[in-house]
Amino acid sequence: MQCFFCSQNSKTIDYKEVELLERFISSQAKIIAPKYTGTCAKHQRMLAKAIKRARIMGLLPFVKR
Repeated sequence: MQCFFCSQNSKTIDYKEVELLERFISSQAKIIAPKYTGTCAKHQRMLAKAIKRARIMGLLPFVKR
């Protein structure tokens, strides 16, 4: 399984792309591990930072009910 972001030649992950970030969040609003998503370590770190930034900006929820 190849990293989604490597296959797209993504240099950065933008926190404003909520639809993309939601693909990597579970139904309980947790960040899904790279073991299940297939992202490489570099992009997983960038993804986690973007998700956390989007949560603080109010674009993504911290907890889903």
